[in-house]
Amino acid sequence: MEFKQCIVVREDLKLSSGKLAVQVAHAAVMALERAERMDKSTVADWKAEGQKKVVLKVSGVPDLFRIREDAERAGIPSAIVADAGLTEIPPGTITALGLGPAPSKQMDKVTGRLKLV
Repeated sequence: MEFKQCIVVREDLKLSSGKLAVQVAHAAVMALERAERMDKSTVADWKAEGQKKVVLKVSGVPDLFRIREDAERAGIPSAIVADAGLTEIPPGTITALGLGPAPSKQMDKVTGRLKLV
């Protein structure tokens, strides 16, 4: 079986490339921590396959929460990132959503229509 992790970011924030990279990293780590609590075998399989990650974009916050709801219904671990506000954006700004790892086919049902960053 093939596994992947997806990170979904807001394109409306127009973050610098460095800030975007940090938000993606936060989302990846937070989602992985949730996944480890839910199903260690999926995480182990994902790691053994090379830890595939895909970064996708949505227009804004409502889309992030809608995708998170879809992921939760599908049993995919998820984590919303709220920024600390130390640099480019105000504290509490929702920036990204981490999903999985999860089976690729399951993930594609939730994220398959989104575009790559």
